[in-house]
Amino acid sequence: MSFHALKLCSFTHSAVYAALLTVWLIPGLHPLEFVFGLTHGLGWIAMCLLCIDALRRRVISMRLAVAVAVIGAVGPFVGSYEFVREEQRLQANTA
Repeated sequence: MSFHALKLCSFTHSAVYAALLTVWLIPGLHPLEFVFGLTHGLGWIAMCLLCIDALRRRVISMRLAVAVAVIGAVGPFVGSYEFVREEQRLQANTA
C-alpha cells in the first residue's frame, strides 16, 4: 500500500471517529453509536495491520506507525496529523 493510500485511510478513520463522537454527543442518535464504534474499532485494527506492513516495507517511519497504532485507538486525529507532518518532512528532504 502506498503512502498516499495509507494517508487517505487515516483521514477516513478520523472522519469515522468524528462521526462517533457526534452521535455520542447528540441526543437521539445513540443507536448509531454501535455502528460507528464498530467501524472505528475495526478501522483501527486494519490501520494497525496496514501500518505494520508499511513499516516493514519502509513506506512509513516508526514514529508514524506508533502514532497510528498506539494513539490511534483513542485519537485517530493524531495519526492523520502525523501523516501530514511526515509528508512535509519527505517533501523537504527531496527539495
